[in-house]
Amino acid sequence: MSVTIYHNPRCSKSRETLALLETNGVTPEIVEYLKTPVDLTTLNTLLAQLGFESAHQLVRSKETLYKELGLNKDTDEAALKQAMLEHPKLIERPIVVKGDKAAIGRPPESVLAIL
Repeated sequence: MSVTIYHNPRCSKSRETLALLETNGVTPEIVEYLKTPVDLTTLNTLLAQLGFESAHQLVRSKETLYKELGLNKDTDEAALKQAMLEHPKLIERPIVVKGDKAAIGRPPESVLAIL
């Protein structure tokens, strides 16, 4: 079964997670989501695969852009998802997907549970 990583090569946790996958014999499909942003269908699928009930669980709320856009814990789901689609750096990273399961590589070892 194939493995995909939504990866930001400038992020140390993303690089560590990719290296961990490779060390464990996994050659994932790499999606540099800042260059190739996800669409709404993919974002909703990732939320479901992660077991998240809300996009708030996947947003980088400490990102400066989050505050600049006026986002907060009360932002409705549709507006938050739209912000994440327009500004993919707001999406937590890295995300590793295998089959119908996904995990965020924070810490990197957390992705091993879905392999």
